[in-house]
Amino acid sequence: MVPKISDKGAFVAPSAAVIGDVTIGKASSIWYGATVRGDVNTITIGDYTNIGDRAVVHVARIQGDFATSIGNNVTIGAGALIHAATLKDNCVVGESAQVLDGATVESNVIIAPAAIVTPGTMVPSGELWAGSPAKMIRVLTEDEIAAIPKQASETAALASMHAIEHSKSYEQPSF
Repeated sequence: MVPKISDKGAFVAPSAAVIGDVTIGKASSIWYGATVRGDVNTITIGDYTNIGDRAVVHVARIQGDFATSIGNNVTIGAGALIHAATLKDNCVVGESAQVLDGATVESNVIIAPAAIVTPGTMVPSGELWAGSPAKMIRVLTEDEIAAIPKQASETAALASMHAIEHSKSYEQPSF
């Protein structure tokens, strides 16, 4: 199966791997060294969503039939693992955090760096979760919630600049 990558501003870094039944929405980005592996189930990534450097997005079929669904305006930090989970719109998953099989992260949530959202966990909207295993720390402020889609939009703009640089031949200067 060939991945479906939007032709409306999506960016996949040259060192990233996108494999199998994967759909990537407009202005979304898969950064350097990231792996998006829809080899045994489906992965859907919405619009203005970014998968950070060395992050892994995968699916499951052996211990449950879990696809992975990632909504719009989601930021997944460097080195994070999203495994057979659902992330709704306007979420941040911090660097090296893990969201595991069958977990659901509702809209407007921040998962702190290195947190581990255990299998089957449901993270309610508007909360900050941290720890291992992750638990609710506090309710997000209105300013924190408003910053989530702004961060996603800023990353989309940065991805656009990277796409332009990677479209040049080695003979073209970048200054």
